[in-house]
Amino acid sequence: MAEQHQAAGDTVFLDFKASWCGTCRAQGRVLKSLKEENAAYAENIVFIDVDWDTYGNSVMADRLKIPRRSTLVAFKGKQEIGRIVADTSKRNIKKLVDAALNAATA
Repeated sequence: MAEQHQAAGDTVFLDFKASWCGTCRAQGRVLKSLKEENAAYAENIVFIDVDWDTYGNSVMADRLKIPRRSTLVAFKGKQEIGRIVADTSKRNIKKLVDAALNAATA
């Protein structure tokens, strides 16, 4: 699914997470809060949850060099905008989502 959106030039935000991961849940709460605060995020960015237990050892995770669950990666098309690994800071996650929004609306 992500590849289709990337090929179309969409801005994609991948959230590599696991249901049992506390850091992932904390990141999820931050992302939910940010989307509630700014509707432009959900309107302009394709957010995709990637189940680490299913895709952690996948070709996609290997190609993108995803080191672990709790990794957030933003793309504009196939160009990586940025990533966060195991960081739950609202400030840092907002910076990444804002960079994705800027790319989407540029």
